[in-house]
Parts: sequence; structure tokens; C-alpha cells
Amino acid sequence: MKKIYILLILFSVGITVGAQSYKVIVNNTNSTSALSKKQVSNLFLKKEKKWPDGSKVAVIDLKGNNPTRKVFSSEVHSKSTNAVKSYWQQAVFSGKGTPPVEKSSDQDVINFVKQNSGAIGYVSSGTNTSGVKTITVSD
Repeated sequence: MKKIYILLILFSVGITVGAQSYKVIVNNTNSTSALSKKQVSNLFLKKEKKWPDGSKVAVIDLKGNNPTRKVFSSEVHSKSTNAVKSYWQQAVFSGKGTPPVEKSSDQDVINFVKQNSGAIGYVSSGTNTSGVKTITVSD
């Protein structure tokens, strides 16, 4: 019985430790400092295409197999990464839109955001985000 109990504890700890968080980042010139999860979702699903000042939004996503993307999709879109991919497949097929550009690493996302004034992206919570602005995301 002790072996089963220890195994359950280790399994539970693995789930908790494995959880990964994210930070939403924008270009330093962007005046936005906070957005709701719904606003962030609308930007990433390209339902909103402009910032409040009227400038164009440039969305950057992490690759689909990235653990941070999985958490971001779940928490911001309330969907799995596969459900978000399906959303984009339908949009492309119907001619209603194209998915965001995908980058392989947090540093690639940061570089894109640094170089594009209207950019928004996300990186894992432990990433050094100097050179870009981290915004607050609320429920």
C-alpha cells in the first residue's frame, strides 16, 4: 500500500511541477499595459486587428508543440492547441484569415516583438524579457 501511495504523490507533484506559465509581451513603443484574457484571445484569433491607437497588430505565436503554447491556448482561449489549429484550418479553408506566424523559441518571439512596433506575443514566464514590455493579463 505504501508503494501505491508514494507513486500517487509523485504523480501529483509531477503534474504541479510540470505546469508552465506565460508572459504576454508587446513592443516597448506600445502604450498598452494591460488586457483581459478575452482581449488577448481576440488579438491572437485576429478578431481584433488594431490597437486602440489604430495601429495594426502583428501577432506572433509559438510552435504548436511548445509547452508554453499549450498553457497559453488553454488559459487564454479556453481551448486546446489542436482546437486552435482547427479554428485556423477552417479560417484558411473559408478564406476568412490566416494564422499568426509561428516561431520556435521564446527568443525568436522576443526578437520579432522587438522589431515590430505593433507586435504581441507570449513567452514562458521564466524568460528574460528585457527589450520588450510585459503586459498584465487579467480575467
